[in-house]
Amino acid sequence: MNPLNQLTDREKDRIIEMAWEDRTPFDAIFHQFGIPEKVVIKLMRREMKESAFKRWRKRVQNRSTKHEKLRTNLEINRFKSYRQKSISQNKIT
Repeated sequence: MNPLNQLTDREKDRIIEMAWEDRTPFDAIFHQFGIPEKVVIKLMRREMKESAFKRWRKRVQNRSTKHEKLRTNLEINRFKSYRQKSISQNKIT
């Protein structure tokens, strides 16, 4: 069963928004929605224009802020920036 088929349009929009943000790691998306990185990439490929997807993919590939295992500062234990506005119905806020 494809987990993307079970998501609402609002959830898909939020996942795309989180994936587009440079400082939101894929682990945060998994924690909140249960969607692994590979599925997020499939969603981005399906929902975005090809040129935008390629630009995004090039930008996030091996980026330390998108992958917790690559982060050098292990003291970061939050998924969102303290400057980010609070979003209603967000399980993390």
